[in-house]
Amino acid sequence: MKNLITLRLSLAVLGFTIVLAPIAAKAEIHSGSKEIVVMEPRDLPEQAQLPGNSFFLHSDDAGSTYLYIEQQQGARLTVFDVTDPARIRTVASVPLTVPGAFDFVRPLDGRAELIRFRDGKGVAVLDMHKAHKPTLRMVETLANLGMTQPLGESGFLAVNEPYEYVRAIPRDFAVIDTSTPSDPKLLATVKQVKHQLMNDDTGTTFLLGTDGLTVVRRLSIETDYKVHQMQMQGN
Repeated sequence: MKNLITLRLSLAVLGFTIVLAPIAAKAEIHSGSKEIVVMEPRDLPEQAQLPGNSFFLHSDDAGSTYLYIEQQQGARLTVFDVTDPARIRTVASVPLTVPGAFDFVRPLDGRAELIRFRDGKGVAVLDMHKAHKPTLRMVETLANLGMTQPLGESGFLAVNEPYEYVRAIPRDFAVIDTSTPSDPKLLATVKQVKHQLMNDDTGTTFLLGTDGLTVVRRLSIETDYKVHQMQMQGN
């Protein structure tokens, strides 16, 4: 128990020291309790300041987590390393030659993702054996793929009915600080959000809006996750 407390304190001090430098240069928004941090597009790498069409999270076997964002109506796929939410960085920006905008449908065996082009323009597979260097391949045999249903981890059922793409309705998201329950405060408003994802491991919420990517962090969950990872490595 004593070692665990010492480890938590060390992480807290280290996190505080590391965060000081970015705060001086960036305008990250902190809640009164310092538990919630809002990182707006201008606080993130330049590529995160571009609007996107869809996105998804992928974790590899090495313990890294990547965020893939489809941009420019499918013409570009940008990959961010979000393993440490305090140090999000761009690892790839891949130009694509595809029929148009697409959506991420479902994972395929943990190292690939099935994608579907909008307006019935076919499907493709995004190969992520090299997570930071993804490649995309059209799949002609599944060009008329309808709705899909999961079939374990190594297959899926394709239902013989037309696939109807439902366009996301943009909504504004307000981030509220309730660290003082009697006096809730508005921390930030994220405009025209079409897609939302959450990394349960780190408690990080990703919002994709017209201004680009916004990241909402929860520092206590990040610390608990780091403690857990260090304990696992020590076993």
